[in-house]
Amino acid sequence: MNDDVRNIALGLVASGVSAAAGWFFRTYLWRRQLRRKQQFFGLPGGSECLLVVNQDPSASGRSVSRHDAFALLELSALIKECGAHADIVVHDAARQGLGIRTEFCVGGPVSNRRTEAHQRSMLPGVDVNTDFENAADGGAFTIGGESYRLEKGTAEYVLLARLTGPEGGRPVFLASGQRGITNQAAVRYLARHHARLARRHGLDGTFCLLLKVVNSDAYGPDMVELVADVTASATAGTATGR
Repeated sequence: MNDDVRNIALGLVASGVSAAAGWFFRTYLWRRQLRRKQQFFGLPGGSECLLVVNQDPSASGRSVSRHDAFALLELSALIKECGAHADIVVHDAARQGLGIRTEFCVGGPVSNRRTEAHQRSMLPGVDVNTDFENAADGGAFTIGGESYRLEKGTAEYVLLARLTGPEGGRPVFLASGQRGITNQAAVRYLARHHARLARRHGLDGTFCLLLKVVNSDAYGPDMVELVADVTASATAGTATGR
């Protein structure tokens, strides 16, 4: 074997080793990211979760608003990425304790009784004005003495929370907004920023964020601002506060 052939052979071997090492490294990173994602959402591979569907308060029957339906689709894709399965249940038919399975609740306390129960027990520091018909500040959030009023199509608010019961277990995720489009915005924010949220709050951490959806008439659910981390005020007096 002359030097040229030997150099070519060594080059091919080196290329093969580099390609294999790169593949193993990328696979390791992908698996590590997947494990962290599964832990953050409480969705190990093959597990089941509860997807609690709300009801459009402005419609009769058990209809779901268009934006809430989009939010459910985005959550379904996220659940599938974790290798888990969703058990879909209507908000007033959910009869499960906390911590048994991961739970995703879409909709505020007006459209989702399950959300109302969770906010009452785990977010007592949040007050939601549910009088949309007779009050100028219908739908307004009051947290820590601050009020956040609904300005339809211009400035709308939503709470995005990851909570656990007093005995721990699997988490509950809330997307509790003033309108359907804010629920979708919160779910999209969660899907896009879950890694950053996990770094900031921990893979098992509790948090409650107040998000603002800006000019939804023009930008839909994509223009979202983080107003504040209201965890301390919202969870004051409960076992979930940290």
